[in-house]
Amino acid sequence: MRMAIFLSIFITLYGSLHFYAFMKTGRAFGFHKGLALPLLLFMVFMVVCPILVRMAEHNGMESLGRILAYVGYIWMGFLFLFFVVAALLDIYTGLVLLISRILDGSLAKWTLSPKALFFVSLSVSLAGGAYGLLEASMIRTEHLVVKSPEFPEKMGRFRVVQISDVHLGLIVGKRRLSHILNLVRAAKPDILVSTGDLLDGQIDGIKDLAKAFQTINPPYGKFAVNGNHEYYVGIDRARRFCKWAGFTLLNDAAVDIPGVLVIAGIDDMTAERFGASGNIKEKTLLSKWPKKEFLLVLKHRPVLDTKSEGLFDLQLSGHTHNGQLFPFSLIVRMIFPIGAGLLNLPDGAALYVSRGSGTWGPPMRLFSPPEVTIIDLVHGKRKRVDLQKGSD
Repeated sequence: MRMAIFLSIFITLYGSLHFYAFMKTGRAFGFHKGLALPLLLFMVFMVVCPILVRMAEHNGMESLGRILAYVGYIWMGFLFLFFVVAALLDIYTGLVLLISRILDGSLAKWTLSPKALFFVSLSVSLAGGAYGLLEASMIRTEHLVVKSPEFPEKMGRFRVVQISDVHLGLIVGKRRLSHILNLVRAAKPDILVSTGDLLDGQIDGIKDLAKAFQTINPPYGKFAVNGNHEYYVGIDRARRFCKWAGFTLLNDAAVDIPGVLVIAGIDDMTAERFGASGNIKEKTLLSKWPKKEFLLVLKHRPVLDTKSEGLFDLQLSGHTHNGQLFPFSLIVRMIFPIGAGLLNLPDGAALYVSRGSGTWGPPMRLFSPPEVTIIDLVHGKRKRVDLQKGSD
């Protein structure tokens, strides 16, 4: 029932974007059968293409699924950008017409013809999509320095490296993972953490992807939490992948690294929908540890639990991708305390939200490059978290 509702909503929304693009094309070139019918059939196919991708993947047709994924999701990104540009131009045209009526004068020279509107939208969306494909491969490193009296002075500098939202699957595969892990390896982490959505596919070769992680062996281990996509792809499969990759999975659990810090992992809220929740409250979990120890929280969604205030020092999250494609970043900032980056909290603690290391859906990023995050923990008399300038 839940899946039927989801598919209905998806087809309605995605179909509406296609209908809008179809009407814009028809207004520009006319609705003659030589154009309208082939375009209509193409758009119907593209509406159901993401569903066909999952069906092919689920039935072991990985090559077909990968082809459909690239075609379908690149088109999805392009269509979204076309819609945004065309809608903004329609709003502009509407305002010009409204002003002309109010002033009782012609402002025709300030408007564009339907064909011109179409080509402007097409050109901008093609340029934006091409750059988005390029930016998705431009993985940056971001660098935080965390000073805290709770962190033991004898440890000197302790380096945590965060990856998030890799979305390993049909599109994000060995090549992208190799690029990510090269940056991780170069950072020489003491601990590697994954803040969810590591896996996002039912592909057969996940053991080969897991082997790549086995070449990364930080002295204090690798830790991960579940994201929502681990549940979508199959939580048992995701757990096996984490085990093969050498991660300790923290599902509403914490690990004390004596003399260094405590790492607590909060399971994603999706667990409740799938009946997999550990039924332990975040406050209960974090309250078990003395405040004199530095407490690092891994939590997929950048949501702050008010009941946990003062119980942790740093929360690392992901999930948002910072919108991935502009202007989704504007929407993300309305939903979460911060779309991406550093948020200092009143009690001296901080929340850092990664833009993510991979991509979901369209293999594009527009004004939101992927990242691997380096967090250096050092002793300090007062709590202070700084995002270092010049990260690249």
